Amino acid sequence: MNSRQAQLKAFDRLLTIMDELREQCPWDKKQTMETLRHLTIEETYELGNAILDNDLEEVKKELGDVLLHIVFYAKIGSETQDFDIADVCNTICEKLINRHPHIYGDVKVENEDDVKRNWENLKLKEGKKSVLEGVPRSLPALVKANRIQEKVAGVGFDWEKPEQVWEKLQEELSEFRHEVKVGNEEAMESEFGDVMFSMVNYARFLNINPENALERTNKKFSKRFQYLESKAKSLNKPLKEMTLAEMDVFWEEAKRL
Repeated sequence: MNSRQAQLKAFDRLLTIMDELREQCPWDKKQTMETLRHLTIEETYELGNAILDNDLEEVKKELGDVLLHIVFYAKIGSETQDFDIADVCNTICEKLINRHPHIYGDVKVENEDDVKRNWENLKLKEGKKSVLEGVPRSLPALVKANRIQEKVAGVGFDWEKPEQVWEKLQEELSEFRHEVKVGNEEAMESEFGDVMFSMVNYARFLNINPENALERTNKKFSKRFQYLESKAKSLNKPLKEMTLAEMDVFWEEAKRL
């Protein structure tokens, strides 16, 4: 791998290119933090996809795209005299040092859970009014549910055993089924949300990331369905004209691939 000197040289090269683009490129000169925001979100999702696909070459490329955005924001910040890339780096360095007293101080920890609890307690000491302040409002609901549960667990608000979470899930499923029978749509939605929240909680106890698990299922389903579409096309028969039994034959074939 590259030496630290080579790494710093590469980062300096990126900063230089960013300066040149900001001065000379009509598109780059026009960008603001607001115009970059949606692009940054898109790049982050693309990185996430590459990680799930375990495509390390693509991970490398997508990390570059994300890094470019970080450098871009810092460049804009320097132009308004608010902050530059050094401020960004130093801020996160200080944060990491302060949040790891078991490394840079005399605090003793036994395991990962101790580290997480210390992290949340330190955030409260820094002035945050709630441990949930660190959960972005714009997160997708599934990811947000998982982060909320991780946050409150970090300060001790949690179940003790996976079996307890499983029992809670069964309770929520029963309540959801009752509302389905009653036919109250508002209550059904509420209880379904409770079921989903409990499922996320149970997944956490099993060390399953629910977002990753669901996305892998999305990919698996899409791949099988596209196989079904290709088979239907080879038969010159629209899917709408195929019976479920006919489609199921190709679906089972796809599952064996």
